[in-house]
Amino acid sequence: MSAVPSAAGHAREGVAGLIAAASLFASLLGVAYRPARIIPVAILLALLAAQMTERHSRLAGLAVVAGAACFVLGMAIAVLTRNPLF
Repeated sequence: MSAVPSAAGHAREGVAGLIAAASLFASLLGVAYRPARIIPVAILLALLAAQMTERHSRLAGLAVVAGAACFVLGMAIAVLTRNPLF
């Protein structure tokens, strides 16, 4: 057992934070452009980030909730404006 903390744990936490932030961006992008294609991928990324991290768990949780809300909002906007879903 080493007294020095592993750098792999810190790297994993940082990557998970970046994935969660990218998921938030993709969710917001999906509201404006093809919600049925982009937002499910963004939700899967958010769930992956939530599994990877403890330090950024609030950010990952926010990304999951925002993805679900953006999916509903994006699909409603696409249907009301008669834009393509896919």
